[in-house]
Order: sequence, then structure tokens, then C-alpha cells
Amino acid sequence: MSKPTVTHSTFTINRFYPHPPEKVFAAFSDPARKRRWFAEGDGFEVSEFTMDFRVGGVETCRFRMSGDTPVSGMEGVNDTVYQDIVQDKRVVLAYTMTINGARISASLSTTEFFPAEGGSNLLFTEQVAFFENADGPAMREAGFQELLDQLGKELDAH
Repeated sequence: MSKPTVTHSTFTINRFYPHPPEKVFAAFSDPARKRRWFAEGDGFEVSEFTMDFRVGGVETCRFRMSGDTPVSGMEGVNDTVYQDIVQDKRVVLAYTMTINGARISASLSTTEFFPAEGGSNLLFTEQVAFFENADGPAMREAGFQELLDQLGKELDAH
């Protein structure tokens, strides 16, 4: 039997934010807010960000990695389809990542929002299939940890 070419992984991240679930959910549903915390940031030049936040709606993020790193100049594309949305409670989406024209992964992500004393808990779960030349489970989870840090800054600022 030959070696599998797909690596499967699942990870979960739980975060507390001192903001109500409605405000945290709004940072996922409002295109301007989501672009700020999800697509923009140091090391990324965004060339396209479109978002149709509804079940069956599509989100596309096209970016180029910049800065003084080994990945500088690489083009990434995140193509998303919203699978399920429950206002202020849940967002389920499927997405693929492509780097320099090569598909590297396909994922199903679930983000849940729970009221908590003094704010809300966000529970993020990702089930992912990594293909050849992919970033891999550790890098993907670290990337989402950084994104959720950015979300916290967005919530505090707006």
C-alpha cells in the first residue's frame, strides 16, 4: 500500500471575549469588520475580499504574502461557501486554500458563540484535509490562533 497523500486533522480553539455574543457574531457577518481582522494585517496584501454572508453564499479572499519571509510573494486564495448560519449562535463554512495555484487543503469550520459572564465564549472547530505541500496541522492551528487574536483587537477597537 502506498503512503497516503492526504493528512487529516481536527482542532478546537476556545476563546473568551469581554463582549456579548451578538457583537462577536457581527464581526463575522459584517464584510468590512471581517476583512479587517481576517484578511488584513502585517505580511498580507489583500487584492480581493468579497463576502455574501448567507447560507449558500460565497466568500473569496485573494492575497499576496509580503515582508521578509520565505513565503514572501506567494499568492493565496481562500474560497468559502457558507453552509449554516444561526444568528448570534453559529457559523458553519466549507473552504479551500490555494497557494500559487495549487490547492493545499479543504476544510469544514464551525464557529459557535455562547454567552458567558462578562462576555462570550467562542468555540472554533476545524476539520481539515491537507494535500501535498500544505502548511499542515500545527501551522493551520497557529494561524487561527493569530486570527482570533486579531478578532479580539477588532472587537476592542470597534
